[in-house]
Amino acid sequence: MVNKIFMLAAFIGVPFSIIGSVLHLPSILMFIIYCLTIIALSSFMGRATESLAIVAGPRIGGLLNATFGNAVELIIAIFALREGLTEVVLASLTGSVLGNLLLVAGLSFFIGGIKFKRQHYNVFDARHNSGLLMFAVIVAFVVPEVFSMSMDKLETQSLSVGISVILIVLYLAALLFKLVTHRGVYQSESSGTNKEAHEEEPEWSVKKSISILAIATLAVAYVSENLVHTFEVVAESFGWTELFIGIIIVAIVGNAAEHASAVLMAYKNKMDIAVEIAIGSTLQIAMFVAPVLVLISLFFPTSLSLVFSLPELVAMASSVLLMIIISNDGETNWFEGATLLAAYFIMGIGFYLL
Repeated sequence: MVNKIFMLAAFIGVPFSIIGSVLHLPSILMFIIYCLTIIALSSFMGRATESLAIVAGPRIGGLLNATFGNAVELIIAIFALREGLTEVVLASLTGSVLGNLLLVAGLSFFIGGIKFKRQHYNVFDARHNSGLLMFAVIVAFVVPEVFSMSMDKLETQSLSVGISVILIVLYLAALLFKLVTHRGVYQSESSGTNKEAHEEEPEWSVKKSISILAIATLAVAYVSENLVHTFEVVAESFGWTELFIGIIIVAIVGNAAEHASAVLMAYKNKMDIAVEIAIGSTLQIAMFVAPVLVLISLFFPTSLSLVFSLPELVAMASSVLLMIIISNDGETNWFEGATLLAAYFIMGIGFYLL
């Protein structure tokens, strides 16, 4: 029933988005339509990813979900950069980190914990990801802020470019480590469920899943470009700041695919995939998407540097530390999910009032 509703919303939303942009319908109306259309399209991406995960395994399935889900975020950010909205882009990156670590993981732990008393996932992956989170968010994002205090704009940009290249190289090395050189080396109790996962029949074939992911991503790209043009009017109408739009609105819409997929996986007690989506997506945002945006921005009139505001840095660092403390034992429950959600709502209120 839910899948049919999303399917209907996508088939109606895409044509209406085209018609609305051509006829220049009210920006607030189109903002709502664009957001709902992207969420509906994201449901297809989630279902396609689940089918691929059954065939390829939790790591690759989670990676594919994060990649295609973050493709939406990357597309929205590129169009925002082209319009010179660097503050919105930095805010959306912050929102992605907070959204994945607190909202996505929190909802997954909470929904899954209601159905199952205790849920387990690969503790070795969790500890490996903890180190990368500390490096990517706390080291790579805090360093530019500290050093930029004694640098001019050009030097700050050069520092951001250098850090971006290092982040991309290390991210590719992390993929090589997890998927090639040390694939299957670190196993956990939850790995015993892999046999059951392989016996489960995927909804779609690999070819159909990849095709749907590609088509949905292209459709989201078109809708996202139009969505960016409504930000200014919506902000003025509702009294929202660019910071709030980027951290809450753009992040939630841009990561809708991960939200839906991770919660669904947790509800089915496939916590390895759910955790891989939430944390893996955060790492991809911090170590690949953000650096790529810095490099792409060099071709635009307004360049992007990795200098976040103090509230953004404190929020991201707090989220990382909270997630590390909660996830390092390899198991979770509904109360830990509620704790993550509470942290997200506290930060959301703060950014709304800022």
